[in-house]
Amino acid sequence: MAYRSVTTESKPIRALLIFLAVGILTLFLLLPLFAVFAEALRRGWEVFLASLYEDVALSAIKLTLIAAGISVPLNTLFGLSAAWLVTKFRFKGRAFLLSLIDLPFAVSPVIAGLVWVMLFGAKGWFGPWLAERDIEIIFALPGIVLATVFVTFPFVARELIPLMETQGSDQEEAAVTLGANGWHIFFRVTLPNIKWGLFYGILLCNARAMGEFGAVSVVSGHIRGRTNTLPLHVEVLYNEYQFSAAFACATLLAFLALVTLGMKSVVEHFTGHSSSGHK
Repeated sequence: MAYRSVTTESKPIRALLIFLAVGILTLFLLLPLFAVFAEALRRGWEVFLASLYEDVALSAIKLTLIAAGISVPLNTLFGLSAAWLVTKFRFKGRAFLLSLIDLPFAVSPVIAGLVWVMLFGAKGWFGPWLAERDIEIIFALPGIVLATVFVTFPFVARELIPLMETQGSDQEEAAVTLGANGWHIFFRVTLPNIKWGLFYGILLCNARAMGEFGAVSVVSGHIRGRTNTLPLHVEVLYNEYQFSAAFACATLLAFLALVTLGMKSVVEHFTGHSSSGHK
């Protein structure tokens, strides 16, 4: 299949634009990734693997997986519910709800962490009540999960809302006329139409959850081996001048970014193939 240019720029101009784009991507994306892996392996595989198998490193990896494992399913349910509500119904306050969904994009993660401290910290609004009942939220797993949920909850909803608005409600209305109930409509009609958008939203949500630093840093207390997630552990190692160990742990986050990028390309391929197949 031959591709025809839709612009009128000359070949030298197009070549210059391509060169600039590739150069910027190499300088700001590929070179840093290469530097992370190169520094991590500079002292050999033994040091690299030993850095990952330290007790504090394994604890940080485990805590990161737990936080993502809780927050991503919660935000998937929220995203599906919010997208269904916003796209299938018209009601007062709809614009306000959309603004609330976008709130974590506008608020600094550090501020979000401070809000949870203000609410559930030792001197917060509910701190004394929680202390009387020996309930730990701040400087514990619940606080980390709350912070992660807050910063990641728009991703699934914001991926699904435009997709579901574009698709409209014709198929759901047809299913209603045929006697299908709500659950059958969702699982047999709506979900197959949004599956790739949902998968992409979950992918982005998981990547952000595992890489979140600001909000988690505020609520975690930086207790080594207990409340340090993987990004926080990397910071601690770097500040202690353990550069090889820091970059070894950072490779896990870099690898996650590469996997996310690869799966994003797969989703876009199948989405494009699916859309072209309906034409």
